[in-house]
Amino acid sequence: MTEGRPLRADARRNRERVLAAAREAFAAEGISVPLDEIARRAGVGPGTVYRHFPTKEALFHAAIVDNIERLTDYARELATAADPVHAFFGFLDHWVAEGAVKRDLAEAIGSDHALELSSPVKGMLDSIETLLHRAQRSGGVRPDIDLDDLLRALKGTFLVTHIPTITDAQRRRTFAIVFDGLRVR
Repeated sequence: MTEGRPLRADARRNRERVLAAAREAFAAEGISVPLDEIARRAGVGPGTVYRHFPTKEALFHAAIVDNIERLTDYARELATAADPVHAFFGFLDHWVAEGAVKRDLAEAIGSDHALELSSPVKGMLDSIETLLHRAQRSGGVRPDIDLDDLLRALKGTFLVTHIPTITDAQRRRTFAIVFDGLRVR
């Protein structure tokens, strides 16, 4: 797509259809979904997908940015909460609820893809780090962990809890165990 030039109406509609199909596919299957499958779901040819998004990572990034921005806004709202520990775990609970049905959120955290360096993800990680540090300073979260430790634990847990045979109750218990490990004893 040529930068700076507005898209024709049909091209804009195709781009939106591709993004909608990508959001649905990535949420259900993660980044492993083939681009041809996204094109099929969008009702366009693979060339249309590649014209708008030259790589799968670029499409993944565009599809997940909205979810990331909403999570960031929520984390920022909680950053001034009177109870930092409750705010931190409240954010994690919200993220788990979102991530339980949206596999792409699990893959977006701590990713090895270029997405990790994008400004929406950086903003989200900065907001999470603020919540973590506030909760640690208030004495409710272990002081010996950092953001990278938290992200590794969450990513691993998200990926394990997306096994097709896991139940919602098992998913909740698994995250409860991880969250208990974050608390100060």
